[in-house]
Amino acid sequence: MICKAFLYERNVISVIQVKEAVIVEGKYDKIKLSSIIDGLIIETHGFQIFKDKEQMALLRKLAAARGLLILTDSDGAGFVIRNYLSGCIPKSQIKHAYIPDLFGKEKRKAKASKEGKLGVEGVPAQVIRQALEKAGVVCQEGEVPIKKGPPITKADLFTAGLSGGEGSGEKRLRLQKKLELPERLSANGLLQILNATISREEFFRLAEEL
Repeated sequence: MICKAFLYERNVISVIQVKEAVIVEGKYDKIKLSSIIDGLIIETHGFQIFKDKEQMALLRKLAAARGLLILTDSDGAGFVIRNYLSGCIPKSQIKHAYIPDLFGKEKRKAKASKEGKLGVEGVPAQVIRQALEKAGVVCQEGEVPIKKGPPITKADLFTAGLSGGEGSGEKRLRLQKKLELPERLSANGLLQILNATISREEFFRLAEEL
């Protein structure tokens, strides 16, 4: 059930209930997300997750029990962590939320990151809410119908010229920009987001407009 419109007021801040354990990179990401969602938030402590066997064991348990929602930065380091987790945990137990490529500098930092992109801690709260909605976040209570209709498939990406053909990469990037998704998103990642947010008919309409 997609978590749209399941918001309530707590301390005058709209908070979204999230069933999955949400995975972020660092403590400042966790602080930012704590003001937006009501749920379990786990830090990877950056690349430390690569060698922290206990932390990985915990993530596997959480994934099996309630699922994981991965929300890392949209820069190269964020995707390295995201891809690592995706390779260690069954894909059926993971959902991905992506923040768009927004450029700037977090207030606490002396200078911008290497790629100049804002991380989870730096993007506006509404952008994070939209990313969670696009990920198809599951609410703990209340029912919202899942988007009906046939799913968008890899064959549809090919038919629309977004994969497997000349210029498909560039066309896919234009679609990702239109949907405010990060440029590093893979074809499989794009497919997951599309199926969580738009219908097959909307997809082909957008593809024709590119």
